[in-house]
Amino acid sequence: MKFPSTAPIVLLTSCLPSALCWGVLGHETVAYVASNFVTSATQTKFQTILGDTSANYLASIAAYADTYRSTTAGKFSAPYHYIDALDNPPQAVVWTMHETVAQEVTARVQSTSLSAADVTLAAKMLVHFLGDIHQPLHDENLEVGGNNVPVTFDGVSTNLHAVWDTSIPQKYAGTATLAHAKTWADTLTTAIKTGSYKSSAASWLTGMTLKDPVSSSMIWATDSNSYVCSTVMPNGYLATESGDLSGDYYAEALPIVQIQIAKAGYRLAAWLNLIATGSTGL
Repeated sequence: MKFPSTAPIVLLTSCLPSALCWGVLGHETVAYVASNFVTSATQTKFQTILGDTSANYLASIAAYADTYRSTTAGKFSAPYHYIDALDNPPQAVVWTMHETVAQEVTARVQSTSLSAADVTLAAKMLVHFLGDIHQPLHDENLEVGGNNVPVTFDGVSTNLHAVWDTSIPQKYAGTATLAHAKTWADTLTTAIKTGSYKSSAASWLTGMTLKDPVSSSMIWATDSNSYVCSTVMPNGYLATESGDLSGDYYAEALPIVQIQIAKAGYRLAAWLNLIATGSTGL
């Protein structure tokens, strides 16, 4: 499948080909959270589309778009992985908008005229992109979304984007395995249903409408980007280049990573429910 060049698309990240947006662990965790909140009708629909009736039907394809864009067939999709805010954290944000992609991917998932393979690919991209938009540096232009900010984490030289994609999630939840992702997702699901996120979860769906995927995704991107100034680089990006970020910085960043993964999974479930049933089901 190749999207027509004139089609509006939903673009959700500021991520270089070498960086796995949210990392495999993050994407799989988002997918498992979503799996815990979709309706039975939604589960059946997307298991059919993806050709997988196992409990891992979303998690197993959640990181696929990162691999696909590195292939000859998927090269066209690389620009869909970013959205930029032109700002200078911790100063205010000024958005610069690309053509967006969510409505096109959503429309393709709903299509009755496309081939089954095209619908399957669109579903894989939708699961991935909706996760991406919730990582704050996927919605940030400065220093290529932090990819060009050299930092140290647990004694390892890396970059700020990779710290948020992979280092923080894996320090908390373990290596990128489906088992670790499911355990983390179950913890977040409990927090949404009965714990610390219960009182705010409904507000995460504010403004969500299948009739306007662009506006819906921009609400999520704006929310995610707000953490760039408050948490990712509250004193500017240069301040993150000194010291090791696995101590106090990690402790302050982890709650944001946690809630953003939770939001992503909950919103993904609601979006898939809207596609399958016409209601968020939440």
